[in-house]
Amino acid sequence: MYLLIKEGVEELCTLENCRRVPRLVLNYVNPNHKFLYASAGVLAITVIVKYGAGIKNRYFAWLCNKCTNIKFEEYESLKRDLLKSLATLESHDPQLRIQKTIKILEVGVGAGANFKFYPVGCHLVAVDPNPHFEKYYNDKRANFPQIKSADIVVSTGEAMDMVESNSVDAVVMTLVLCSVRDVTKVISQIKRVLVPGGKFYFSEHILEFDTEKHAWRRRLQKFLTSTGIWPFIGDGCCLNRDPLPALRAVGFSDIQYKVFHGPVPVKLFAFLSPHLMGVATK
Repeated sequence: MYLLIKEGVEELCTLENCRRVPRLVLNYVNPNHKFLYASAGVLAITVIVKYGAGIKNRYFAWLCNKCTNIKFEEYESLKRDLLKSLATLESHDPQLRIQKTIKILEVGVGAGANFKFYPVGCHLVAVDPNPHFEKYYNDKRANFPQIKSADIVVSTGEAMDMVESNSVDAVVMTLVLCSVRDVTKVISQIKRVLVPGGKFYFSEHILEFDTEKHAWRRRLQKFLTSTGIWPFIGDGCCLNRDPLPALRAVGFSDIQYKVFHGPVPVKLFAFLSPHLMGVATK
């Protein structure tokens, strides 16, 4: 790890060499190795300090794309179970209903990690505030021609007013509410764009809920968040959030959810294990 940090810093001494950092990392770390996340986090800090927010957004998009290419079947199985009922939904749109398909909005689509879980023929609207995801998203959707996906709308979840009210059958958001500025406003926007009876599918890491067994984890989450360490590394990601009160306050007709400890690729990141997953109905 010391050599990785040392050589990473040396490579970053010039802007021209910044693009060589990914190759440097992969020389030391196999893409499926458990230390990929740790090394990428170290390099992210170095890049941000050296070159600021523009490079940070570009680097974060690259990092997320690399992470989506790592097969972590335990977590993918959870998302597959969560999203499988998308295939059974009936659209509010008469034309889509005839075609036996639906319209889905994904907020925080990123590099397109959820394409594999969407039903054949569905119409996908994609929103993400980071414009540097566009290339990776386009590469991903080229592999799923059976999904009618639109170009990314560059916007935050709070400001996606361009998406019409009562216009989508389902909204999907996975590992995004941790980094939004206003959780309640984002969820309110999601409810607004859903048709009556539409479904909001969510999966988020949350503040530790088992304070008897894992009080240390809760304290660590609060420390890493309050000091700005983890939001700095994770592009605004906060470890001390619980979206459930906001979900209840917004006024969905029904919320089916579970709170559990999800799998993590390495114990070092056990503070990401507490999870909230479920489906809310407008």
